[in-house]
Amino acid sequence: MNIRVVTYNVHKCVGGVDRRYNLARIVDVIRHYQPELVLLQEVARFSRESSGVLQADILGDALQLSHRIWVPNVRVQHARGYGNAILSRWPISDADNINLTIGPKKRRSALYSKVRIAMSGKGGARVQTRTLHLFNLHLGLSGIERRMQLKKLLSHAHFGRIFRTSPIVVAGDLNDVWGTLGRQVMRPAGFRGTDRKPQTFPAYAPG
Repeated sequence: MNIRVVTYNVHKCVGGVDRRYNLARIVDVIRHYQPELVLLQEVARFSRESSGVLQADILGDALQLSHRIWVPNVRVQHARGYGNAILSRWPISDADNINLTIGPKKRRSALYSKVRIAMSGKGGARVQTRTLHLFNLHLGLSGIERRMQLKKLLSHAHFGRIFRTSPIVVAGDLNDVWGTLGRQVMRPAGFRGTDRKPQTFPAYAPG
């Protein structure tokens, strides 16, 4: 099963070196990769510039990803809350927002969902479906906090209900500036990283 997944902290669609609200620019960046699944963080319910329409719906419509879910984590003035979102080519089911907040720290979570992916069989065989389990994360700013949050996620009941042969994607804004979470937490739990290290940090000049 080969699918293209993109994860992106859109910062309420305010960003770039000019720090302007520019939703069209976000769409262009994502569209460049032609993803079938998009895991977004810091998606606002709506802002003054989005005319009261959910940002997740605007992005999903522009990217022609008709299945989407958004759950708020933080409430702020004007944007009336922001959180994680999943945009999908395929239907989304069994969504659940998993609280990963540690003590008095800022509220953090993982948005879980199942996606039923239709796959064409070889040689004209009938279409088959597979269930992909998605965990869209936004972790904290402290190294200790991030490790605690990942361990809290991996011990969640959802993982106990997933067959060992089922495909799982854990992705998002891990704030992993030192690149250690994969080696120290995820790999020992049986996960593999991407084929190459993405150039995403620092945001103003990734490399």
